[in-house]
Amino acid sequence: MYGDPATIRTILTGLGDTWAVVGLSNNRSRAAYGVARVLQKYGKRVVPVHPKAETVHGEQGYASLAEIPFKVDVVDVFVNSELAGPVADEAAAVGADAVWFQLGVVDEAAYERTRAAGLRMVMDKCPAIEIPLLD
Repeated sequence: MYGDPATIRTILTGLGDTWAVVGLSNNRSRAAYGVARVLQKYGKRVVPVHPKAETVHGEQGYASLAEIPFKVDVVDVFVNSELAGPVADEAAAVGADAVWFQLGVVDEAAYERTRAAGLRMVMDKCPAIEIPLLD
């Protein structure tokens, strides 16, 4: 319901290749770590956003979206639903083109705000599952 095929395709193939992954750290057991690797495999630049600001998969990390000194095309959100809305608001504030809430991350009010702000958005889906389906 929160990710029609046209929006998914546009985000994955048409908006640019710089993805900020909020919640990405060097913890290999977390889903964000593996999803970021898949995104890189498909040519995306993955920028870690995590309080630790660790370098992950060869990319410098940042503690927040606001600290990233270049344009981010898509913000991929790996935080729980209660924290996801403010991340979507920050994505709009920094000029991102789209927000992607991962599987299990649902905030309908944030979805509406983000869309109203002119960003594309997908919610409760995983780009690592969707992107191979486009081949």
